[in-house]
Amino acid sequence: MILEQLMQGFELALHPANLLFMTVGVTLGIVVGILPGLGSVTALSILIPVTFYMSPMIAIAFLVGVTKGGTSGGAVPAILLNAPGTPEAAATALDGHQLTRQGKPFKAMKAALYASVCGDTFSDIVLILVAAPFAAFALQFGPAEFTAIVIFSFTLIAGLSGRSLAKGIVAAALGVFLSTVGLDPVDSTQRMTFGIVELYDGISLNALAIGVLALSSVIHQIFDLRRGADRSGVAAVVHADPALNRLGAAEFWGHWRTLLRSAAIGSGIGMLPGLGVSLAAFLGYGSARRASPEPERFGRGTIEGVMASEAANSAVCGANLVPTIALGVPGNIAAALLIGAFMIHGVVPGPFMMEQHGELIYAIFASMLMCNVIHLAVGRLGIQVWGYVTYVPKPVILPIVIVLCVVGVYIPSNSLFDVGLMLAFAGLGYLMRRTGFSLVCLVIGFLLGPLFETSLRQSLLMYKGDMTILLTSPIALFFVVLTCFSLWRFARRPRAGAAGRG
Repeated sequence: MILEQLMQGFELALHPANLLFMTVGVTLGIVVGILPGLGSVTALSILIPVTFYMSPMIAIAFLVGVTKGGTSGGAVPAILLNAPGTPEAAATALDGHQLTRQGKPFKAMKAALYASVCGDTFSDIVLILVAAPFAAFALQFGPAEFTAIVIFSFTLIAGLSGRSLAKGIVAAALGVFLSTVGLDPVDSTQRMTFGIVELYDGISLNALAIGVLALSSVIHQIFDLRRGADRSGVAAVVHADPALNRLGAAEFWGHWRTLLRSAAIGSGIGMLPGLGVSLAAFLGYGSARRASPEPERFGRGTIEGVMASEAANSAVCGANLVPTIALGVPGNIAAALLIGAFMIHGVVPGPFMMEQHGELIYAIFASMLMCNVIHLAVGRLGIQVWGYVTYVPKPVILPIVIVLCVVGVYIPSNSLFDVGLMLAFAGLGYLMRRTGFSLVCLVIGFLLGPLFETSLRQSLLMYKGDMTILLTSPIALFFVVLTCFSLWRFARRPRAGAAGRG
């Protein structure tokens, strides 16, 4: 049944326009990932409004391509400059830059690309096999169960997205609060609109996401440049010996156990909300080092170390859509932005998504598999070129990103009010970065706020205000116990760190 639906999905996904936009998405993702400090999240924030006039399938396939390309693109500056383009590429830099210093930069980039595509493909297969059964199981959930799941998601993401659980919870609560601005969904009364017509439909997702994630990052980097704190510089010209930079099939596939192990780790982490891509990269790297008969080689320039981290971080891309599609709960910030893209195109993520939009979902699955092939082709052809992207200085790139942010907010709504909101959220995002509050929690709180409010109010109405249903429903009770356990674990973490320092 799955195979038959997937074949039908391929028929839709093989449309020339879809192939074109997937190729453009992968290429843009790689280029943005290469530029240190930007990454796929910034690219997604800016490009989601661009998809406003596309069909849902082409739009999501394009954004998935950006995500896949951005995740692997961060490995290029990590290898060439020891300046990871994305946080998860920090693990790749441990061995990748050592290989560059040994005159093997292209060999390292080939290993990173091939491992990334392998991890991504493994993860996509897991998504295809698991999403439908998981969504069928999720159809048994009622308002009480969804309330418990969302509370657990907030707790898990708040605890894992920063050093402070309290700051994470405050950021998530602020996101939920911002999601309530507009007309009440039940009785249509105004809530915190202050008589401003533009706020009747609520705060624009584009304005919030682009302001908090993209523009605040640009502001942060501008201040770093002014202080002289950013010294990433440009790549040194490496006159690499072609003989040293060959990567044969036997050498690559000789590490198949590492590939499989890291892909499994990344897929597992991707299915759990809030754990993040960086954790997957370092766990994959650490597990490869522990399993190696020669662990002392790691950190000194081994292909296996590059493969381990890249296979793990790329494997998160597909698996994080499992909770997104089945429950409407994003696995990480990229999945949260994709939820916004789905909603823009009239597709509401959750357990009914597979039933109501099955044809679209399997076309997206097919597009994801095709993106991996495109990623391999574009990445391999561009290996000789990507290094030159690192020569572009940030004083040239950052003004361009600012213009794209403004255009990305203005075009879908034709509203300068939304541009003003974006600027306000950029300031808020900068303050949150400086004070250690999690931007991930804010955005995910904003996206899950309507689901949380709806399920909570439905529970209160159905059970006449008796919230003990959270303790009598087995599924809800399971997530309540997980929430309490997570709070206990995260609450102990600062005390343990303080004790260790004392």
